[in-house]
Amino acid sequence: MEIVRSKSITQPVILMKILDTKELVIVDAETTVRYFDKENLELQSGFKVGIHHKRYKSPVVAFSNDGDYFATLTTDAKESRLFNAATKKMIAAVDRHHGEASCVGIDPLARYMFSCGDDGKTFAIDVASGKLVFTLPPHADTINDIAFSANGNWVAIASYDRKISLFSLVTMTPKNKFKAHSAPVMHLEFFQRNKLLSIDKNSSAIIWNIYSGKVLQRLQGIHDEVTALVIDDEEQFLFLGTNLGYVIVYDLNTYALISEKYLKITSPITNMEFDAENEFLILGTEDGFVIYYDIYEGTDTLKDLLREKEFALVQKIVDINPLLVYTEIYSLLTNFWENCLEKAKIALQKGDKNRTMLIFGQFKHMPTKNKIMQKLIRDYTDFPKFVQFAKEGKLSLAYGLANRYPVYKESATYKALEKRWKKAFVQAQKYVLDPKTAPLAKEILAPYRGMSEKTKFIQDVLSKAEIYKRFRAAISKKEFKVCSELIKQNAFLRELPEYESLMKFADSLYIKSQKLMQEGDIHSAIKILRVLQDFEEFKDEARNFMLDLESKAKFFNAVRDKNIATAYDMMTISEDLMHTNDGIKLQKIWNSDLQHANSAAAFGNIQGVKIALEKYMQISSKYAALATVFAFTYMVQLEDALQHDISRKKIENGIKNYIVNFGLSEQIEAFFNLFQDMYSESKLNLELLKKGSFSMWRPSMIVDSILD
Repeated sequence: MEIVRSKSITQPVILMKILDTKELVIVDAETTVRYFDKENLELQSGFKVGIHHKRYKSPVVAFSNDGDYFATLTTDAKESRLFNAATKKMIAAVDRHHGEASCVGIDPLARYMFSCGDDGKTFAIDVASGKLVFTLPPHADTINDIAFSANGNWVAIASYDRKISLFSLVTMTPKNKFKAHSAPVMHLEFFQRNKLLSIDKNSSAIIWNIYSGKVLQRLQGIHDEVTALVIDDEEQFLFLGTNLGYVIVYDLNTYALISEKYLKITSPITNMEFDAENEFLILGTEDGFVIYYDIYEGTDTLKDLLREKEFALVQKIVDINPLLVYTEIYSLLTNFWENCLEKAKIALQKGDKNRTMLIFGQFKHMPTKNKIMQKLIRDYTDFPKFVQFAKEGKLSLAYGLANRYPVYKESATYKALEKRWKKAFVQAQKYVLDPKTAPLAKEILAPYRGMSEKTKFIQDVLSKAEIYKRFRAAISKKEFKVCSELIKQNAFLRELPEYESLMKFADSLYIKSQKLMQEGDIHSAIKILRVLQDFEEFKDEARNFMLDLESKAKFFNAVRDKNIATAYDMMTISEDLMHTNDGIKLQKIWNSDLQHANSAAAFGNIQGVKIALEKYMQISSKYAALATVFAFTYMVQLEDALQHDISRKKIENGIKNYIVNFGLSEQIEAFFNLFQDMYSESKLNLELLKKGSFSMWRPSMIVDSILD
């Protein structure tokens, strides 16, 4: 693979990010921030922060998507700091960790800066005010990575304790803790709406479903320590950068390893980014280089070779860049090959080997195709025997060859045999219903005795006439659940034309339900899906569709009726609703109102918070989020009281009220330590106080001042 362009910045590259402004921001280990034109890597602007990062395997620097804010650890890692990128002024410094800070992150909507530490704690700082808003559930050991879903709804934390915690930034509640790694978890990445990738210190990679918490796949083929990763904007490819300078690529739809040595450079890869506009993979290295690669390099050459039918050379190009297999131009070759393969089979069935060799001639220098062609020609050596056996009625021998060479089953001869078998089977089925004609059934099926694949059906049809009667009766009465149960217990029924008719009917219902869903006729779709649930082949899918549609119906009805309480509650149950147009609008309204509430909370202004969040006070799914904002507000009130020398008793009362409402939290414990430093004579003991919790908090508990 050829380098498209490169740039040296001397120091190790620890962050690369394409901002909403289309600029490429690059940060080095000395925290020198540079803004480049991503198209030509020309320097646009930059500044120096002067913080030297000795370790950067975890994200020690973060930028908001809009480029307005950036966060970094200090040189000694005792603090994490949040800055305004335009003014270069520090907004917040987090020094609450017991030990060192380990990584930072800014959520996609630039609401919060997260500071993670070796103590397993994660603090969320309001970006606008720089104040601590909430903390995430702690881990037992160092936090190694923090990741956000693209819509900003989820945050995931990876820890040295081998666990991953998932937290909803919509409901402000912990959702899951994933446990499947046998080593410290080092890297996380969300993708495809409901999936999370995690990689541990032993280079074991797991794909999770974030809703169910189940392991979907364990990736194979990672041969080195993973130091960086990126996913393309189409979320089709996963690129892993390693300490030895390799790039490994996976298909995220099949989880198949595409290449374990897609690229190889001479320096450890420290950071990766993807330019969707140009389909460039961008590598940042430990020796200070930024390198661009075109992931579809060779496309033009591929077009020329296909035009000239130089298929042998096509394979060489694809061997160099296996991602070319995913291009439209390569699909033309695939279609051409498949057409030629079908033509060759027909020629071989006719015994025309010369025509077969002529058809295959253009592929003979492609090793992968050559193996297939040679095997096909060998397999068809006995095809004339198969045809002869079929003509002479030597069915056992004919079927024996077809089982030995499955490709024969695609031939017209085999299809004729199967048609004859089904006709005999149906006729025998009719005969066994009448005791007078039952012997004829045995006579009709006699030629098929001794064939393992037919014997079970023959035995069933001769011994289960009553089942056949019940099956036909159930079909006539449209008792589809009874039909499914009979089919499940009696495989021979699948050989009957009634079964084929039944499946065609089910297929037509399925197609109709999909069409109704696309047209937005949810109620009609649900009616059809209820019928489909009676078919074993469609049962699970129909049930899932129906539950989803019922949630959508309830949601859209709530939106239509302006019942926002039900609408938000349904969005909490089904996150897919957040991706609908109405869901996106409602979430934007909530995020805007929450931003106004946090602005008021930063000044301890309860009235301002109440005004901003008034419409959510009766929405149960929002209670935990509301509790977070009000707890933030009351904490500011307590901090202001301490700064303004409010009486000890009032502050003690405020501490008691806070704990009654919200329980013990990192915020109140840290505040209590400050309070004790100032009022050492206080006899207040937190452990003896009555404790509430965020989950038990309700809007009825709101007071104007926590001190009263």
